[in-house]
Amino acid sequence: MSRIGKEPVKLADGVTATVAGQLVTVKGKLGELSYTMQDGITAKVEDGQVRVSCADDKTLGNFHGLARALIHNMVVGVSAGYQKQLSIEGTGFKAVLKGTELALSLGFASPKIFTVPAGLTVTVENDGLQVTVKGIDKAAVGEAAARIRAFYPAEPYKGKGIKYVGEHIRRKQG
Repeated sequence: MSRIGKEPVKLADGVTATVAGQLVTVKGKLGELSYTMQDGITAKVEDGQVRVSCADDKTLGNFHGLARALIHNMVVGVSAGYQKQLSIEGTGFKAVLKGTELALSLGFASPKIFTVPAGLTVTVENDGLQVTVKGIDKAAVGEAAARIRAFYPAEPYKGKGIKYVGEHIRRKQG
């Protein structure tokens, strides 16, 4: 049995969860998310909490904790949402939002274009030097931020490139 899986997921105010077989659906003020659990994992909604349980099989222990963590992420996502902030450093480096496309000028011959996935909101602040990715799905927000960062990760010599706000880049002597 998973220690994480044993903990119940408390539903926030205004959040409802329904379980239909293996499908868990969570609705809140920001939207709706659903997750299909592995066979052998069950969930129940009772007293404003979602309890996840599994059969006593050692192979399902990992999925027990995973299912609970994903349901918790869905509850937080539909009630408060998730966001990742990226900082762009470097001479002439900037980001420009054109509709659903983010154009990144990163010192290459042409700008790198990132198409914003459905369900996510991207904003550009601070004269194009800070990009914020917001959404209700934690995995989608993290994936989009990682793809934007992958265009030009911050390098250790001058520190120029794209990094997460709060990320520390170990600098090397030139």
